[in-house]
Amino acid sequence: MNVKGKKIYVGLSGGVDSAVSAALLRQAGAKVTGVFIKGWYPPGMPCTWAAERRDAMLVAARLHIPFETLDARVEYKEGVIDYLLSEYRAGRTPNPDVMCNREVKFGAFYRFAKAAGADFIATGHYRSGEKDQSYFLWAVPKNILDATIFPVGNFSKEKVRALAKQFHLPVAEKKDSQGVCFLGSVSIEEFLKKELGSDNPALLYTMGQRVPLPDGPWYVVGKDVEKKEIMVSKTRATEVREIPFSSANWFSGPSGELEAQTRYRGPRVGGRIENGRFIAAAPLPERPATGQSIVFYRGDELAGGAIITP
Repeated sequence: MNVKGKKIYVGLSGGVDSAVSAALLRQAGAKVTGVFIKGWYPPGMPCTWAAERRDAMLVAARLHIPFETLDARVEYKEGVIDYLLSEYRAGRTPNPDVMCNREVKFGAFYRFAKAAGADFIATGHYRSGEKDQSYFLWAVPKNILDATIFPVGNFSKEKVRALAKQFHLPVAEKKDSQGVCFLGSVSIEEFLKKELGSDNPALLYTMGQRVPLPDGPWYVVGKDVEKKEIMVSKTRATEVREIPFSSANWFSGPSGELEAQTRYRGPRVGGRIENGRFIAAAPLPERPATGQSIVFYRGDELAGGAIITP
């Protein structure tokens, strides 16, 4: 794509991937603006957003591009945090990164950029390879994905690091973030215990999760939120052939043969869609947790995705 002269807003997270994305677009002649998205952060818990924003500002200064901050606290709180807590309270397993992308990174940010007259938005997401993040993009509306550029989408992490050094970016040696997008350095476990308490294991453990009990391994195979009980077994579950789902979002339609992925970096399994269910060509070793994402691919193309139901 020829981006010369195009007005592009790049989400600068303070990390190396988005920094290289901005650098590549500027090198290609685009009119780039860097935007740091400020989210909602747990009161009284450690937070690194100020340091991340500083790093994003340093990148913008190095590239000599305008820099803005988008206050997306409301979108984070309502679209991601409240969703996360309500799903756990209902005994389901949410996927907050999916909702973070839909509501914030490709929701609030897209609206902010378009209101400023941007032709495109851009992010540092990977779309292929070992770090492929397309699993988390299935819920983003098609028209927004079509208006998004992924400058490092097909690169390896090694290439991105090398480019960061070539551009002399201040985050070239910065480690990748390991936290969930909206919590930063705070772990999900810490946050849930603070918000939901630590006396109900049915709220804190998800289906299939390993439980630290003697003579293990033990896995959660059932739970009762009201009784505050979990059921454990030495094996995760029995084989399944069908996975029901709802709230599907399609980019290329559900017809024909597809591959499905039920967890990030998990294996893809061939099959077909029939009456709101994915019918696997071969038995799956376990049933994925209710509330998680099932993401569909046609070859290397992201075809769509949905929420797994009981």
